[in-house]
Amino acid sequence: MRQIFVLLCAVGLGLPATPRERVALRGLKQDVEILRDRWGVPHIYASSAGDLFFAQGYMAARDRLFQIDLWRRAGIGRLSEVLGPSTLSRDRLARLVRFRGNWKDEWQSYSPDAETIVNAFTSGINAYIGSLGGQRPAQFEAAGYDPALWKPEDVVSRIAGLVMVRNIPSEIQRSARGRKFGLEKEAAWFPPDPSIPLQLPAGLDLDDIAPEALDDYQSVLRATTGDGDAGGSNNWVVDGTRAVSGKPLLASDPHRPITLPSLRKTVHLVAPGWNVIGAGEPALPGVALGHNEVMGFGFTIVGIDQADFYVERLNPDNRDEYWNQGAWKRMEIERETIPVKGSRGETVELRYTVHGPVLHLDRKRARALALKWVGAEAGGAGYLAALRLARARNWTEFLEAAGQYKVPSENLVYADRAGNIGWVAAGAAPVRKGWSGLFPVPGDSGKYEWDGYLPITAHPLLYNPPAHMIATANHNILPANFGPTLSFEWAAPYRYQRVWELLHTKSVFSISDFQRFQHDVVSVPARRFQEFLKREIPRLSGRSKEAASAIVAWDRVLSAGSREALLYELWVDSLYLVVFPTPQRPALSVLFSELETSAEARSALGPALEAAWVRAELRLGKDTSQWTWGAWHQIRFGSVAKLPRPGDANTVNAASGAGLMQTNGASYRQILDLSDWDQSVMTNVPGESGDPASPYYSNLLEEWHTGKYHPMVYSRRAVEAATAERIRLVPAK
Repeated sequence: MRQIFVLLCAVGLGLPATPRERVALRGLKQDVEILRDRWGVPHIYASSAGDLFFAQGYMAARDRLFQIDLWRRAGIGRLSEVLGPSTLSRDRLARLVRFRGNWKDEWQSYSPDAETIVNAFTSGINAYIGSLGGQRPAQFEAAGYDPALWKPEDVVSRIAGLVMVRNIPSEIQRSARGRKFGLEKEAAWFPPDPSIPLQLPAGLDLDDIAPEALDDYQSVLRATTGDGDAGGSNNWVVDGTRAVSGKPLLASDPHRPITLPSLRKTVHLVAPGWNVIGAGEPALPGVALGHNEVMGFGFTIVGIDQADFYVERLNPDNRDEYWNQGAWKRMEIERETIPVKGSRGETVELRYTVHGPVLHLDRKRARALALKWVGAEAGGAGYLAALRLARARNWTEFLEAAGQYKVPSENLVYADRAGNIGWVAAGAAPVRKGWSGLFPVPGDSGKYEWDGYLPITAHPLLYNPPAHMIATANHNILPANFGPTLSFEWAAPYRYQRVWELLHTKSVFSISDFQRFQHDVVSVPARRFQEFLKREIPRLSGRSKEAASAIVAWDRVLSAGSREALLYELWVDSLYLVVFPTPQRPALSVLFSELETSAEARSALGPALEAAWVRAELRLGKDTSQWTWGAWHQIRFGSVAKLPRPGDANTVNAASGAGLMQTNGASYRQILDLSDWDQSVMTNVPGESGDPASPYYSNLLEEWHTGKYHPMVYSRRAVEAATAERIRLVPAK
């Protein structure tokens, strides 16, 4: 039974009462103390790692049960059981890509104690569910179903990692564009980086690649990121020579969908072998970024090419067989019944070749598309390898732990209290000998197979560089003349360029400087557009000339109150629609190159501006004095708030999304001070809880929106001073 006590002595002294709670739970070995600070972060103190992660699971469920229950269902393919047939394709894909290898290897790949940790974590979740006594929390009552108990295997489902391998759709989309527009146009609009000639693999017929092969994957992607691009993160670190304190400073703001509740959950974990604070996904044990007693770390996505599609040639007389290296082989075929709300369920087929799961079967053409991807390997669940990373004590241990990272590929930045800084592009990197991975490849010859993985010591990395600072922002991180090609696709370099500019504005930096940098909304690509418009103004007239003149005189700051920012964004957005006849958008630099070199593209300036103007009038009204970027560019947090937002996909304070709205960005930010951990700061929007009745549901929303932070308290003294709630978990007798 849960018992709540009030600290009467504090009341007697006239001090604010700190709520105290004592909860008896089966599965605990010894008492666990949890101090929740006034921002909602739980600081968990346990006598063993087993009790520590039991308590983390308990608190994750207590704060986010409805969220993580849906995530569990999405991961193991049981959404349709509660949502109906609309999610059948997502459930089938989740089951199709689940781990099918050796479970001992799976657990060991993350960490020697990963299985023990995950067992404790899921036991803690189940203990919270058990403590409900069969009563449905309000969110489950509204949804009409009960929370389900967890198995350890639920934590390592693969569907979340699948959508973080961002270039999985690229081979199919590139093939479709190549077939429709030709390889010359494809190379001009979507040039590989580094630049190489676009050549089809020998024996590949583009007609064999059906665009609908991506339908199930895209349905999962839309559910995860909306229709906007969820890419984009920044991190940077400076050593003590560039910091006011004389010790390193490390900033990290990973970008993903901004959701209600937050995608990330912050926690402080203290037990023998553990004293780690930071953020991770609420359905996973440990943290994905943060710091321990001696070192801190953060990440951005690298974008290593970790997947390939194989075109399998099927037997015309038996579509269950495919030709592979001189013989017909039978696919592995599994049949499962997916529970579906309101029906008896749906039986689905899961097919596999030697290359991996079959995402599309074309019986008419006798072809199948199979996916080979890193996530199928042992240790391929996203972020769980951080269990090893978070306990590193020095650069050598950190690099060894980074070598276990498979999915997603991460730019991991590092700093330690001894004053060292570093970076490594981590993530499993397949070795392809003699082929690029840019197109699907024939699966029958054996010519296009991976030749293992690149060792971590051969990945791009830096340790105490002469510049005394390191920055990444999903850009092309390949050093000059770097041998292995990790990828040909990267985010635009603009955020990185702006961060590097900011890191050269002063000789030494403080926490407040890095706070300002993380909220910078100066547009680097707008400079190029301004230079182009300067040359075009004499040839323009009317509204186009007026708008061009306003943009040329603009400071390039994408503030929410800027009219010029709105004109710039809508004009560029409309130009894309006019210049390129493709559903996927080329890079902004390609659009600008087309405008600068093509008279036909330049002739679209006037019509594109008129189209943008009409859009603005329809949305914002004809009174142009009310036209601002924030009036259009907004973010919604359900029924809680709708807020005007600065920035765009290419500013350091990234704010991307479909329809020029914000759906993605930095929901979590941290700035670590290696001179004094208690001086570190963070924020997590909209709050740490997923319960609308909790005071921590949206308490950080205004802080995040206005660019503020709260202390990332770490020492016991600082935690005690910030404590708003005390919870003691005790073994049930």
